[in-house]
Amino acid sequence: MKKIIPIEEGDSYWTEEGYRVFTEQFHLKRGYCCESGCRHCPYGYDPKTNRQ
Repeated sequence: MKKIIPIEEGDSYWTEEGYRVFTEQFHLKRGYCCESGCRHCPYGYDPKTNRQ
C-alpha cells in the first residue's frame, strides 16, 4: 500500500479548466515518479519514450 502524503500549501494549484495540478514540490515530497507524464515532474519522465 502506498504512503498517503497530506496536501500542503504549494503542493498543487487549480487550472482555469478545474484540474488540480501537482507542483514539483509535491512530487519531490512523494519521492518517486508515477510515469503519468505530470506537467511538473522533477524526475525527467518522457511519456513519448516511456523513459526517465
